Amino acid sequence: MSSSHDYKYDKRNNNIKIYINGKFYLRKNAKISVFESSSLLGDGIWDSLRYHNNNFIFLKEHLDRLYKDAKLIDIKIPLKRKELINALNKTISVNKMITNVHLRIIVSRGIKSTPYQSPAVTISKPTIIIIPEYKKPDIKIYKKGLKLVTVNTIRGPKNVQDPQINSLSKLNCILACIEANKKGGDEALMFDINGNIATNNSTHFFYIKKNIVFTSTGKYCVTGITRQKIIDICKKNKIKVKQQNFKLKEVMTADEAFATGTFAGVMPISQINKKKLIIKKENLTFKILNLYNKLINT
Repeated sequence: MSSSHDYKYDKRNNNIKIYINGKFYLRKNAKISVFESSSLLGDGIWDSLRYHNNNFIFLKEHLDRLYKDAKLIDIKIPLKRKELINALNKTISVNKMITNVHLRIIVSRGIKSTPYQSPAVTISKPTIIIIPEYKKPDIKIYKKGLKLVTVNTIRGPKNVQDPQINSLSKLNCILACIEANKKGGDEALMFDINGNIATNNSTHFFYIKKNIVFTSTGKYCVTGITRQKIIDICKKNKIKVKQQNFKLKEVMTADEAFATGTFAGVMPISQINKKKLIIKKENLTFKILNLYNKLINT
C-alpha cells in the first residue's frame, strides 16, 4: 500500500533537534506535559512546509495560513511573524540542514491546570513546536500513483468543525483514512455535506477531462497552498482549470487525476474505486508536475 507521504528512511532523523518553546531537544528527549492542550484535546493548529536548496518553499503563504487558523480558534501565537521565522531559521541552522527537509509547526493552546476543554483552565502561553525531518518523497509514488476509494466519512460543515482550518483535531480525516485503508485504498476520497467530491483525507484532489483540470470549490477543504499554486500554474500556462462542485459520477469519467500536497507536490492517481487510470509521461498531470517543480526550484 502506498501513501502520499511515502519517503526514504534517513538515519539522520534519529538525531534531529526539535524546537519546543525556544529551546532545542534531541528527538529522544523532546517531550511535552500530559496536561498539554494538544495531548488532552487536540486543541491547536499546525502547518508543514519544505526547506529546499537553502530556502523555505512558500513561507509567506504557510505563515499566513498558520496565523489565520490560530486566530479562527482564538489562539494568539506568542511569537510575531519575524520571531517565528527566526525560530525556523535557527531550527534549520542547529540541525545543519540544507535541502530535502520537511518541517511541522505545531501551535497548541498550552498547558492546562486540569483535563478540561475550557480555555479558561489554560495556565501557560501557547506551546510552539517545530519538528524538522530529512524527508524526500519516494520516487515510486510518481510511477505507481495513488489508489483512492470513496468513504462514508464526510467533510462536515463550518458550524460543526470548520474543514478549512488545519487543526490538530484530525479525527474526521483519520477515520476516513482508516476506512479507506480497510477498503484497500491509499487515501480516502471524501464527499462534502451536499454529496459533492470535496478532497482527500490528507491531500487535495484534481481530475482531468478532455485536458480541462477540475477541482472542488475549496469550501470543504483545508486551505491548500500547493492546491492554489497548481491552480495558478494552470492559469499562467493556459491550461483550463475549473473550481466547481462535481459528483462522483463525473470523476468516474476522468482521463487523469492527481493529488497535491506540501510534501510530495503533485502525485498521479492510478485508481479511483474500481476505475483504473493510465499513468504515462505524456499525461497532462506530468506537465503540471514539471511546471510545479520548476516553480519551487527557481
